[in-house]
Amino acid sequence: MFAAAHFQPKLRPLLQVARWAAAASLLALSLSALADEYADVQRLSSSGALVQALAKADAHLTAKPRDPQMRFMRGVILSEMGRKGEAEESFLSLTRDYPELPEPYNNLAALLAARQELDAAHSALEMAVRNDPAYATAHENLGDVQAQLAARSYARALKLAPSRQHIALKLETLRRLLPSTDKPPTDKP
Repeated sequence: MFAAAHFQPKLRPLLQVARWAAAASLLALSLSALADEYADVQRLSSSGALVQALAKADAHLTAKPRDPQMRFMRGVILSEMGRKGEAEESFLSLTRDYPELPEPYNNLAALLAARQELDAAHSALEMAVRNDPAYATAHENLGDVQAQLAARSYARALKLAPSRQHIALKLETLRRLLPSTDKPPTDKP
C-alpha cells in the first residue's frame, strides 16, 4: 500500500571551487568515497544482509552523524528489520533536523499508517507534498490515507444509521479499492 521514498541528497554548489582546484579534487574523491559507502549499504540491504548493512551505516554515521542520506538509509534498514520504533525515531529525527526533505515524512507516514495512526500519517504526508509538490509517491500515499479515513467515517456513519444502504455501498467500494493495511510495501533508497 505505501511506498517508501528513494532519497537522493541535494548537494549545494560549493562556492569558490574554481579558486581552489585542489579542494575540488579532494571533494570529488570524498564524494566518490561517499557514493561507494552508500552503494555498499544499499547492496547489502538489497541482498538481505540487513545486519551488515546496519553495521556499515552505523559506522559511517559515527564519523558523519548528520549525514541525511545515510540516516535515511539506516531508517529504511531498521524498518526492514522489523525494528519499527527505531525506524520511526530515525525518520522523525530527520524531519526535525532537515524539515525541508519530503522523504522522511513519507516513510514516517508509512509506519504510522501501518499502526492505523491515520491522522498522524495524513499530517506527515501533507508535509511531504508541501515540501515537494511533484513527489508522486507521497501523493499516492496521501490518497491511500485519505481513502482509509473516508472508510473509517463511512463505517461510523453506518454504525449510527445501519438502514442507510448507500453508506454501506460506499464503504464496500472503498474497502475493495484499499489494499491490505497489514504491511505497507517499501521502496529502498
